[in-house]
Amino acid sequence: METNFDYLLEKEEYSDFAKQAIEAEKSISISPATCAILSRRALELAVRFVFSYDAELTLPYRDNVSSLIHEPTFRSIIEPRLFPMLKYTIHLGNVAVHTNSNIKRDEAVIALRDLFEFCDWIDYSYSKEYTERFFDESILPSGDEKRVKAEELRRLYESLSSKDKKLEEICRENEQLRKQMQAQRTLHSQTREFHVDEISEAETRKRYIDVELQRAGWIMGRNCTEEEPVTGMPNASGNGFVDYVLWGKDHLPLAVVEAKKASADPIVGSQQAKLYADCLQNQYKQRPLIFTTNGFEIFYTNDNEGYPRREVSGFFTQEELQIEIDRRKLRTPLENIEIRDDITNRPYQKEAVTAVCDAIAKKHRKMLIVL
Repeated sequence: METNFDYLLEKEEYSDFAKQAIEAEKSISISPATCAILSRRALELAVRFVFSYDAELTLPYRDNVSSLIHEPTFRSIIEPRLFPMLKYTIHLGNVAVHTNSNIKRDEAVIALRDLFEFCDWIDYSYSKEYTERFFDESILPSGDEKRVKAEELRRLYESLSSKDKKLEEICRENEQLRKQMQAQRTLHSQTREFHVDEISEAETRKRYIDVELQRAGWIMGRNCTEEEPVTGMPNASGNGFVDYVLWGKDHLPLAVVEAKKASADPIVGSQQAKLYADCLQNQYKQRPLIFTTNGFEIFYTNDNEGYPRREVSGFFTQEELQIEIDRRKLRTPLENIEIRDDITNRPYQKEAVTAVCDAIAKKHRKMLIVL
């Protein structure tokens, strides 16, 4: 059966991750969750290959795949638009194992497509002969997909990398070859062109947002809605559609998520998100919190309390957002506080407490107390 990764088998050095990628593609007809896990494994092997054969890369403290892809020397050599694709494939594999969520076929297809893009970059960078290739979704096998039991998926996940050799040892063994491959990649980056599939980039952005929301416990169609209609927008029709609204258990809006295209600065969506928050506040008498994202960077704003926008590592859970909303009503003013002597009666400690309260009132998030 033909797959998108067969060409990799023509080059012996790619055989480990090529065979795993082929297995991942074949498995999509049986179980999208299994495909997600095998795609993650193939990606892990492909990333390990790059570290094993390129002298420019420095090994991080840990050699798991997440640590490897975030290592600065690795980030510096890959095509930047590939990075979120790598994260997506890793995340989807993790979701398949750790959350027992129902992985959909189209989510698994994106993981395969992103894996293909990275394998194509490896071929472009390190092969003596390179031909640009494109992912062909039409050849993916179809069949009677089944829901694999969570325990089976965990066993599969744990068994895949249990016998991996330490990367540090592999790098030592390949020291001379790593220098040759580094020189080859440098030359190819100057003499060849590499293009990322724009469809894959757009789909990954959308899917990556969905996966990040899913990781935080949000369920599409239940406590998270897409393209939520609002009225009161400052346009000709007065109507608008919020990319995502995150809802509380009381069916009141907790947050809006404004998504921008991958190439856009996510902060560009801040004004649009604020207008959506205004509309929802007028309708529900509760001002939602604000997230803006380009699919790969996420910024959070609690503008009701006057806090500045800040980058966060992921979306908040329903419980975390509810706490933020509840604090508006429960928060006690910190001006002119009375410090009980049975807690502390020393003047310098009272001075420190007062200084921290003053910093909090001024919306500072970090304070340093020297003991």
